[in-house]
Amino acid sequence: MPTKHTTRQVVRKEVLLSEYRTHEAEKADFSSSEHPLLKKAREPESAFPHLSEVELMRHYHRLGKSNYSWDDGLYPLGSCTMKYNPLINERVAAHGAVQNLHPTLPLEHTQAVLRIIFETESMLKTLLDLPGVTLQPAAGAHGELIGVLMVQKYFEAKGEKRETIIIPESAHGTNPASAAMAGFKTVKVGARENGLTNLEELEKLLSPDIAALMITNPNTLGIFEVDIARIKAMLDKVGALLYIDGANLNALVGKISFTAMGADLTQLNLHKTFSTPHGGGGPGQGALGVSERMLPFLPKEQVRLKDPTNREKGYEFFNPTQTIGQVKSWYGQFGNILRAWTYLKTWGSDAHRIAETAVMNANYLRVKLKDILTLASENPSMHEVVFSQDGLEKRGLTTANLAKALLDYGFYAPTIYFPLNVHGAIMIEPTETESKAEMDLFIEAVHAIYENADQHKAGAQKTFVTQIDETGAARNPVLSWGS
Repeated sequence: MPTKHTTRQVVRKEVLLSEYRTHEAEKADFSSSEHPLLKKAREPESAFPHLSEVELMRHYHRLGKSNYSWDDGLYPLGSCTMKYNPLINERVAAHGAVQNLHPTLPLEHTQAVLRIIFETESMLKTLLDLPGVTLQPAAGAHGELIGVLMVQKYFEAKGEKRETIIIPESAHGTNPASAAMAGFKTVKVGARENGLTNLEELEKLLSPDIAALMITNPNTLGIFEVDIARIKAMLDKVGALLYIDGANLNALVGKISFTAMGADLTQLNLHKTFSTPHGGGGPGQGALGVSERMLPFLPKEQVRLKDPTNREKGYEFFNPTQTIGQVKSWYGQFGNILRAWTYLKTWGSDAHRIAETAVMNANYLRVKLKDILTLASENPSMHEVVFSQDGLEKRGLTTANLAKALLDYGFYAPTIYFPLNVHGAIMIEPTETESKAEMDLFIEAVHAIYENADQHKAGAQKTFVTQIDETGAARNPVLSWGS
């Protein structure tokens, strides 16, 4: 197969800094008159490594070369949508005109910030075809929590107390957690053999106690819930709301009307679809789209034009009439809002091509790999394709074997063992930013691993560290240099 070029050049096993040889620490002559705390702070720590700048620089440089990043190639994590973040986003976000603005400045000095928030929300409203969008969520999951709190407030305003939210087994894992944090009970609705929500089972669960259905569309099998209009009609019969988890918007952006689907709420993960930083625990930023009847319950401090007929008069904050209250202070993670604003402005009226290319790429991988891997569903794939372990087992391989072996071929592993309702799940998402040439290299690597199964049952052999005891690492982590 063609050579996969990466920047990883493992020349040695890199040890921890605490395992380096240490220079003899200089012993300071502390005055006895010094304050005891100051004296203690200046005492050399005998066990702490004392390294030269050269040693320190080389250590981190070698670690960096041993890591895999988007700069090295395809990052096929399914569900996460690990797309390329254009550098122009970073340059705009780092511009001195906005980077150091203080959130307590008077509104007349932050009109540019409010304008960017307003324009970002307006562009998202257009793409979703929903009357309202707020950038108050601090992340995607926070958007879910805000959404279910709005569901709660909606029924309180109607004088109803509903305690239960239905969540399909094909939904994202944060959905039940968000519902529970808002005080709701959750019940699960199963899936049919084709991976779509079981409508007969849903019908039996519906009652006047149901507040909402939280459905992920496309679901975690990467397929579109084609019965969404019928599901909406079923919910209307009992007065329940429809919450559509928008984490997989990469498959739909600019192509599908959320109003036509009947959505009352949908949270967006800006890192997945709109090219903001992903991972590392932050900085996060989310969005929440809402239907007309949910507008009064949005959080405090929404942004609007002072005069809708005259943009020159500027922007102001306002509080919706039945707001759920404050959910976050200041303007949010403005650097990420700015990145999303730049990304949306760059795509402009061509934003629909994001979904078109992402879906095309996923289906290309589907067709090229289905002869050796087993599809989890015969339904057409959207932005990601999910396989089961069944095909690998014919060669004596497991999903974990495939994931580890791909590291030796210069690729990051796809998402594995998720969704949970697929045997040994392998979830691959190429996103819209991958070329055919890069995907062909990935496809050839998977085929090579399959054909040479016996060589790949022991896991990765060429990586910086091999044969990791993952269970031991999870249960007995070493979190400090002195451990």
